[in-house]
Amino acid sequence: MFFTRKPFPVQLHEQLPLNTRIEDVVFTVFDTETTGFQIASTDRLIEMAAVTIKGCEVQQSDTFRLYVNPERQISQEITDLTTISNEHVAGAPLSLEAIEQFFHFVQKHGTTCLVGHYVAFDILVLKNELKRNKFHLKKLQHLDTLDLIGFIAPSFDMRDLERYAQVFGTRIYPRHQAMGDALTTAYLFVELLEHFKDRGYSTWGDLLQVTYSPTRYLSF
Repeated sequence: MFFTRKPFPVQLHEQLPLNTRIEDVVFTVFDTETTGFQIASTDRLIEMAAVTIKGCEVQQSDTFRLYVNPERQISQEITDLTTISNEHVAGAPLSLEAIEQFFHFVQKHGTTCLVGHYVAFDILVLKNELKRNKFHLKKLQHLDTLDLIGFIAPSFDMRDLERYAQVFGTRIYPRHQAMGDALTTAYLFVELLEHFKDRGYSTWGDLLQVTYSPTRYLSF
């Protein structure tokens, strides 16, 4: 028997002219925390956070953060890493409601592109939580700070967010917490955009070209 998954009702403002100035593109930087790395099977979402970038500036006065009930126990190891305990998530919304609230925030700000550091993991978290709720997501445009770093500083070969923030001299917030990592990523991304513009690039099309990845558009 085949089960049809419904399309999840979200649409980013993707149809910008390629000659749109980078300053006129709205980005939402986001991060997730989970009970572990087996997100396709046993592990679940426990926190989401996001911050918007407009005019190449982090809009820190307007952020999104939400604990998520994973419907399973959080291990002591994960609590020690993230500070998120079973008590934090006991009365929190389930994953589908949390993702709906997240995308309401995204759409409210007219977001064109989602941004994350090693964003493939966060996208897969959303994918698997939606799959459990019999939804799928189409054409989710996103950008990984690692791709932009790979263009600006191709000799760098590391993945740790904090080390990159130190190298580029940007703000560092509490690690392994969705809000802290989202803010750290946002300020790193803004700095990377300044380096990008300093090299003579100025448009949305330029940014898409240098960060192109066949996986930018995913159908779940």
